[in-house]
Amino acid sequence: MSMFSHPFMVYALLGGTGIAAACGVVGFFLVLRAQVFTGDALSHVAFTGALAALAFGVDLRIGLFTATIAVALLLGALGRRGRADDVVIGNVFAWILGLGVFFLTMYTTDRSGSGNGAATVNVLFGSILGLSAGQAQTALWIGLGVVAVLLAIARPLLFATLDEAVAAARGVPVRVLAFVFLALVGAATAEATQAVGALLLLGLLAAPAGTALALTDRPFRGLALAAALAVGEMWAGLTLAYFVPRMPPSFSITAVATAVYAGAMVYRAVGRRRAESLTKTSRTTTHNTAAPQAKYCTAVSSPTRVATNPTPTTGTPTPR
Repeated sequence: MSMFSHPFMVYALLGGTGIAAACGVVGFFLVLRAQVFTGDALSHVAFTGALAALAFGVDLRIGLFTATIAVALLLGALGRRGRADDVVIGNVFAWILGLGVFFLTMYTTDRSGSGNGAATVNVLFGSILGLSAGQAQTALWIGLGVVAVLLAIARPLLFATLDEAVAAARGVPVRVLAFVFLALVGAATAEATQAVGALLLLGLLAAPAGTALALTDRPFRGLALAAALAVGEMWAGLTLAYFVPRMPPSFSITAVATAVYAGAMVYRAVGRRRAESLTKTSRTTTHNTAAPQAKYCTAVSSPTRVATNPTPTTGTPTPR
């Protein structure tokens, strides 16, 4: 029986496509702007937001989106030009995790008997195979919306990423772009938590982007490649989880993403060694081609020295 005959697989592929595309384009700028730690912190914020929603008995997605987008904007407000440094992120990170423990205690004390006991496990490790038709369509449209907004600001955001001072001098709204980007990161993080969970989310954000940056130096080609890699790795991971039932889909998705990233790093290392070898060969060839010229000059200059400074030959009478 084909895996497309199962509705849960179709819903997972549908919702996973939007989630992966959003993570690919957002992750590309996260890696390019050296803000991967921000993505890691927001993945834990998603855990806290989901636990808060469970503790107060509201929809899980309300807690996810509210917490991730609000904390993302808070990190931007605490940083210079919308970029929080590692010290600020670390402090907020620790405080948010403590808040998560508080909401976990509330949930296990007051609502653990409400028949939703596996909710905390799903938040941590994802439950993409449990998406309904409506949830899958929502995930797809939110993912496509994140991609559309990011593409609309991609050029000025890239300018602000590569040279922030010059971009600000040219009138680019660097701070506003940083806030919009952080809000998109928060939305992508909240949506992706449903697929791979809060603990494994960083793999889907960083691995496709890192692979794309290892394979190409052109930014917009890398952006498209990161999105394509994320979607392909999502599909491959879901297919692997279908044919190996003991393998959780969140693990298979991140495992495929990590394997592709490792392959790209090996490919880049081999390419660098080959380039270095070609450079050495070129230098050696230059040296070898220069050597005959030197020999030629020596051979030409020797008769001159012989003619100007003739040495005595055998048989010449020596004066006594």
